[in-house]
Amino acid sequence: MRDLAQTIPELRVLAIPERGKGAGTRAGVLHSRGLTVFLCDADLSMPAEEIAGFLDDLDEVDIVIGSREVNGASRFDEPAHRHLMGRIFNRLVQTLLLPGIEDTQCGFKAFRRDVANDLFSRQTVTGFGFDAEILYLARKRNYRIHERGIPWYFDRDTRVRPGIDSIRMAAEIVGVRVRDLLGRYGRACPTREPRDA
Repeated sequence: MRDLAQTIPELRVLAIPERGKGAGTRAGVLHSRGLTVFLCDADLSMPAEEIAGFLDDLDEVDIVIGSREVNGASRFDEPAHRHLMGRIFNRLVQTLLLPGIEDTQCGFKAFRRDVANDLFSRQTVTGFGFDAEILYLARKRNYRIHERGIPWYFDRDTRVRPGIDSIRMAAEIVGVRVRDLLGRYGRACPTREPRDA
């Protein structure tokens, strides 16, 4: 990546001491410069052609999240046990934090710049569970979220370990709920006025 950055002026490579997908994503978002922030898993498990639809949807909402569960979604080559693991985790997330959002963990998300700065500057989770915290903060701050169904291709080279990472993610979700109950995220924002068309 550093070699590529020498030939592509728009590419910036960050090195941070903190470990974890959440920590890396937060650093990337807060150092990015565009009017739109688009998060993308490194395995490119969604065809790049789908990105245009996310950007179109941002004309109407504040955040667009890719979903493998809503209408229009399709999954390819995913083992049954991985799908089951994901649905169990989602039920935990829906019960504790985000009722009605079917897929918080899909790695493809688009944010308006001001919204991304607001949310990621408040993020505390440094591991894989950061997505749920960001969306929980978005709900708390009354941002408009849209789930967009996508075609998604399972990559067997995934870095998520079904045992230990699942336990850590569950602990992170419980931690978000506890921090909110302790008032660490502040009070919910009043309803936001719709933006001008």
